[in-house]
Amino acid sequence: MSYEIQATVREEQGTGASRRLRREGQIPAILYGEGQDPVAIAVDHKTVYYALEKESFHTALIKLSLNGATQDVIVRDFQMHPFRQQVQHIDFQTVKADQPLRIRVPLHVVNAENSHAVKLQGGRVSLLNTSVEVLALPANIPAFLELDCSSVVAGDILHLSDVKLPEGVTSVSLKRNENLAVATVTGKKR
Repeated sequence: MSYEIQATVREEQGTGASRRLRREGQIPAILYGEGQDPVAIAVDHKTVYYALEKESFHTALIKLSLNGATQDVIVRDFQMHPFRQQVQHIDFQTVKADQPLRIRVPLHVVNAENSHAVKLQGGRVSLLNTSVEVLALPANIPAFLELDCSSVVAGDILHLSDVKLPEGVTSVSLKRNENLAVATVTGKKR
């Protein structure tokens, strides 16, 4: 899914200016990247708030229109209000198509309901990590990674090496020879 966001340059900065922006339905944001100075921008709150609810938005390449020019960016960070449904601030990083990125990608468990551990041993698959840090070119960043649990039994521990990575995507931890545990399987052994 592709996302497009319109942005404007912020002239005023500071607490008061940010509060005024939020009252007007805007979010103070920052755009930064390699080889460019950070730019203070403002984006529409409603557009960003509903996009942040989608898991794919956090790993997608976003087309950010600023002063008539469009740039490819990713979301690096955002802050929410403690109790209101309001985004306080968001950070965008520009990306270059030929340079790999380090980004955290969500991890999904698939086929657990068909496994021996769940069907016959009354077990469950519990994720230890909900995301995995990967290194990939911007065009190759997956929306999520799948952990196939169709052949697990009670007592199994699944590691990063069990996660199927798409072509052009490498795990940062596996590159450092750290095969971390990502899920455990519980249940009664018979």
